[in-house]
Amino acid sequence: MNAGDLTVSTEDGRKIRITEVGQPGGVPVLVLRGTPQSRLLYDAWVRDAESRGIRLIAYERPGYGGSTPHPGRTVASAARDVAAIAKKLELNRLSVWGISGGGPHALACATLLPGLVVAAAALASPAPYPAEGLDYFAGMGESNVAEFKAALAGREACQEFVEIEASELLRADAETMK
Repeated sequence: MNAGDLTVSTEDGRKIRITEVGQPGGVPVLVLRGTPQSRLLYDAWVRDAESRGIRLIAYERPGYGGSTPHPGRTVASAARDVAAIAKKLELNRLSVWGISGGGPHALACATLLPGLVVAAAALASPAPYPAEGLDYFAGMGESNVAEFKAALAGREACQEFVEIEASELLRADAETMK
């Protein structure tokens, strides 16, 4: 497995932590992970990228892992970060793939960076919030509903939710994870 970690600086002085795996000279595909995932990728994805000649790139969104927080950021802000990553890696074209909470970020990049992003995919992605005529929370898992509602209530409520969830996950064992 070819892997490399790198920190990219943005024009506004933030740091973005990235990982590159797969084929170094391969077709660049940037993965935007779900919430609250990191830049680390599943081994099966890495093996698949290697077998297909893909250079798989992932990063930690602002405030995650080794990436500097970006207060007031929006989903559309991801486009500036992806542009900074592409510039650092000297990429003129790339594809983006977003899963779950990364889906909206991938679509924002495709919309806002048409000269750079040549293809985009979103898997299990939430819809825009709010959307007219849509029951946004219908069919969503209980934990996701609680997290989204905490985020809508503000940073303090979201921080409290995440701290409680993290504490419960850290106490989990094989029996409680069933």
